[in-house]
Amino acid sequence: MGMGKIGIVTFPLEKSNVTPLCNLTDIISHLTDQVFIVTGNAGSNIVQKFKNHHFELIPHTPGSNTVTRVYNYAKTQLSITLHMMKLSKNVDVWIFPIGGEALLPCMIFAKILRKSVIMSLTSSTESMMNHQQSSFTSIVVSFAKINYLLADRIILYSPRLIPEWNLEPYRHKILIAHEHFLDFETFTVTTPLPDRPPLIGYIGRLSGEKGVQHFAKALPAILGDREDIRVLIGGDGQLKDSIEASLQEGGVSARVDLPGWIAHDDLPPYLNHLRLLVLPSYTEGLPNIMLEAMACGTPVLATPVGAIPDVIIDGKTGFVMENNSHECIAENVIRALSSPDLEQIAEAGRRFVEENFTFENVVARWKEVLEEI
Repeated sequence: MGMGKIGIVTFPLEKSNVTPLCNLTDIISHLTDQVFIVTGNAGSNIVQKFKNHHFELIPHTPGSNTVTRVYNYAKTQLSITLHMMKLSKNVDVWIFPIGGEALLPCMIFAKILRKSVIMSLTSSTESMMNHQQSSFTSIVVSFAKINYLLADRIILYSPRLIPEWNLEPYRHKILIAHEHFLDFETFTVTTPLPDRPPLIGYIGRLSGEKGVQHFAKALPAILGDREDIRVLIGGDGQLKDSIEASLQEGGVSARVDLPGWIAHDDLPPYLNHLRLLVLPSYTEGLPNIMLEAMACGTPVLATPVGAIPDVIIDGKTGFVMENNSHECIAENVIRALSSPDLEQIAEAGRRFVEENFTFENVVARWKEVLEEI
């Protein structure tokens, strides 16, 4: 098709999704002059960076009970569709990233107008909703499944995700690409691993699918075994209060720092203080924080979900734990910290991301993807 004019549409975003949207916008900006973006909430944080693009910003308030949540969700979906209508004559291809898989009215509208639609899946809607215990899980999952059928192409981070996210029926329309690239001048080693304090941590959303509640439960065993260790749990989310209660109950609050949400620009100094980053997720796509930690020379211990095993090979570029039970987390944290090869593993991880997550590589792959539509 040539590149054509491209639109990006997301449901109004949480803070944790701003970097993926910013990265995707940056990539698409290098492939076409005209980009039209429909987003909202924290998504508006990227407007200043891309002043030449056209933005339609939509606010969304979840609501305090089931009725208001469903009403506000439907109202926001309608609002997004109306903004797409306004832009339709300017857009040849719509990309639905970051939660866009549940935008069914938008998909139907795009298909009526015979626009090409690419769904770029950053997570599994089904897995996410199951762990978040949302009051309208079945609606969102049903919308996503219809959208998989209607989309022209589905972009995944890795072929591993096809069986993991139950996407076998759509294999014929799946392409592999990602929007992950790093600024290696910002995400770099400023404190060598041996010079860092004995600090381990988790950074990310405090929500059920991330398994952070199990990390909190593992801390009494870890801190009992290693009396020099301190812990950082950076982030915000619905589990914040229950994690604080769990730390109190385990008698470890005094050794755990909870700085709340950490702005993206502030991540490198935090990562350069950690001896180990722990990601005990139930479900993942390709976690940005993992790549950023590795670029900063910080070893990562993670569950083998999503595209993580494409990046972390146990004992080579990081550490893998079989599951996220608190017993398994505790055992593997001690194993990783005790590894005689910890520095070499951190260095191998850093080299891996520097070789594989450059802006040039990512733009080249997306150019191929868009040329296939």
